[in-house]
Amino acid sequence: MKEYIVDAFTNKPFAGNPAAVCVMDSWLSEESMMNLAMENNLSETAFIVKEEKGYHLRWFTPTTEVELCGHATLASSFVILNFYEPDSSEVKFNTLSGELIIRRKGNLYEMDFPTYELKEIPVTDAMEKAFGVRPIKAVLGIDLICVFDSEDTVRNMNPDQMLLTGIEGRIQNATAHGAKTDCVSRSFCPKLSIAEDPVCGSAHCQIAAFWAEQLNKKEICAYQASRRGGYLYCRLEKNNRITISGEATLVAESEIVAFL
Repeated sequence: MKEYIVDAFTNKPFAGNPAAVCVMDSWLSEESMMNLAMENNLSETAFIVKEEKGYHLRWFTPTTEVELCGHATLASSFVILNFYEPDSSEVKFNTLSGELIIRRKGNLYEMDFPTYELKEIPVTDAMEKAFGVRPIKAVLGIDLICVFDSEDTVRNMNPDQMLLTGIEGRIQNATAHGAKTDCVSRSFCPKLSIAEDPVCGSAHCQIAAFWAEQLNKKEICAYQASRRGGYLYCRLEKNNRITISGEATLVAESEIVAFL
């Protein structure tokens, strides 16, 4: 079985967000996929099987399957469109979040994702304890988004603090208006035992939508300020959809030889 390691939301190796992409002839057992995801120990391992129409795509963290993952979708489309269907400019994935269509446009891979309703909620002491500084606003979609007063506040956060506090929720996103981009963010995943997701595409279904409303803009250039860092180009569409684009680069190609 082929496995590729792809850095997403970057054009250079060892930046952006790494994902493992496994292209299979048929499905492995869930136990086998979980074991391989645990062995890879990346924030996501993607598993792909070709179907009559498009591909079936699933995403696993080292501990669980997830419903949506942006950077591993970008990595998966990079693999399919460069190594399996190089003459195509579009790939369709059947996923737990429905059909996802990814289009190649120059060096960018353009992903069509859903947006989610965001509801403002009270800022709590638990949020301040988790981030080490008190947010000025908090909104809740499928994940928690905490808004801070400055870009420097977001950049200087300690990801280990999130694991120590064990704040409730799947992913906590810290964001602020950026100086050189529309917004700067960090994404922490304590409930998935991931201190920090280097560049989180699915989080920007909410982060970019929030800043688009705040800034009265349809297009948002976002930077995720993890140690690795990465850029996301986001555009609000009709019918509660958002286009998120980014670059990707291949780091490794291998053959899985363990009995699965």
